[in-house]
Amino acid sequence: MTKTTDLLPGTLDLLILNTLALQSRHGVGVADRLAQLTRGTFQVGPGSLFTSLHRMEARGWLASEWSTTEEGRRAKFYRLTASGRRQLQQETARWKTISGAVNQALALPQE
Repeated sequence: MTKTTDLLPGTLDLLILNTLALQSRHGVGVADRLAQLTRGTFQVGPGSLFTSLHRMEARGWLASEWSTTEEGRRAKFYRLTASGRRQLQQETARWKTISGAVNQALALPQE
């Protein structure tokens, strides 16, 4: 059984942008892909997911259109915009700086 972990503030946007970098997905598809990529460590609920998707769309990082899923259901599909790709690059660089600093601090001997 995999234990799920809460996301750190600000990481959900980065993970959603990264998930949409290769192809557009509907909301449930984004959540499923996040769970898959993180081997179940992060499972995002609909409230958090759709709030983030709508906020990022309002910021111009995502665009959406209604289409049909493989199962034949109507769903809103999200894709990255050029602004979203730039934001992904910025957020990725920021995350690498933060995670590198934390890893460095954890590698130091404890006094």
